[in-house]
Amino acid sequence: MVEHTHVGPMALTGPELEPVPVSACDVCQKLAEEREAARTQGRRLAVRSCNAVIAGHPHGRASGT
Repeated sequence: MVEHTHVGPMALTGPELEPVPVSACDVCQKLAEEREAARTQGRRLAVRSCNAVIAGHPHGRASGT
């Protein structure tokens, strides 16, 4: 029989990769500003939301920018 030991939740220790906003895009730049403000305020969910929107923004898909 194999015993499993519960060690609790795992904490991430390294930096997470984040999407890079396109510098020429006002939407991306605004989201990057909101992301930094949320990060300084400790609002991790807002940081993740901004990351998701930046990552899903259509830059680079059709036009190569």
